[in-house]
Amino acid sequence: MIEDRNFDDLAQKFAKNIYGTAKGQIRQTVVWQDLQQILAALPTEQPLAVLDAGGGVGQLSQKLAELGHRVTLCDLSGEMLKLAEQDIAKNGLLEQYRLVHSSVQEIGEHLEAPADLVLFHAVMEWLADPQDALNCLLEQVKPGGIISVMFYNYNGLLFKNLICGNLTHVEEGMPHRKRFKLQPYQGIKPEEVYQWLEEGGFNILGKTGVRTFHDYMRDTMVGDYTFEQVLEMEQKLCRQEPYLSLGRYIHVYAQKPHVVATDTINSKKDNG
Repeated sequence: MIEDRNFDDLAQKFAKNIYGTAKGQIRQTVVWQDLQQILAALPTEQPLAVLDAGGGVGQLSQKLAELGHRVTLCDLSGEMLKLAEQDIAKNGLLEQYRLVHSSVQEIGEHLEAPADLVLFHAVMEWLADPQDALNCLLEQVKPGGIISVMFYNYNGLLFKNLICGNLTHVEEGMPHRKRFKLQPYQGIKPEEVYQWLEEGGFNILGKTGVRTFHDYMRDTMVGDYTFEQVLEMEQKLCRQEPYLSLGRYIHVYAQKPHVVATDTINSKKDNG
C-alpha cells in the first residue's frame, strides 16, 4: 500500500540532490520563466497571497517573496520545514513567510482565505492519491487565481527506461524500486493532469517540459558542449513538441475563472 512520502529521514539529502545539481538549476531556470508569465497574468498592485504546497525549502517561492509577495509554505516533513526556515532566514525573508506543518490535503484548515497563486511542484508523484491532493488545492485558489503544477512525467520515465534497455522493467509496469530512495513512486500521465485541471473548471494557460533532453544524455558520451549550452537549449526546446512531452517533469499552469456575480446576471436578464 503506497502512503504519502514524508522526507523526515532524507530531508538534507533530498534538498541537496534537488537543488544543488545541474538538474536543479535547469528546473529552477525553466520554471521561473513560467512563473514570470504567471505574475504578468495576475494583478500585482498589492502583494499576492502565495501557497507553496509541499514546498520543501521553498527555492522558487523565495524568489516570489523577494518581489514582496507573502508566502504560506506547508510540508508534511517537519525536518524539511526546519531546513526551509534556516534557508529563508539566511536570505532575510522570514517576515514574508508563514510555515505550516501540514499535508497538502489538509492545508485548507490553516488558511483564512484562498490564495492568488498556488505552487504544487514535484509532490504528486510521491502521493498515494495525487488526484485527490490536486483537487484539494484547486479549492484553495481564489477566482481569477492560478495554480502552478509540476509533476514527474510518465512519458519521460518510460522513455528513459526504454533507451536504457530496461524492457523487462517496462513490461512489469515500471514498479517503484525501493533501493532508489529519491526516485518518485510513480510517473504521472500528463493527459490525466490536464483532464483533472479542466474538470476542476480551470483554464490551462501554458505547458512546459522540464529537462527535455538533459537527463537522457549519458555521462560516458562523447560530445562537444558546455552546461551553458545545455541550459540554453533546454530553454529553447521546452515549450515545443515533441520535446515538451518528453520532459522528465512537466510544468502546467491553469487559471480559475472569475466568478460572475448573480445580481449582475439577473440585471442583464432584466435589461434584456
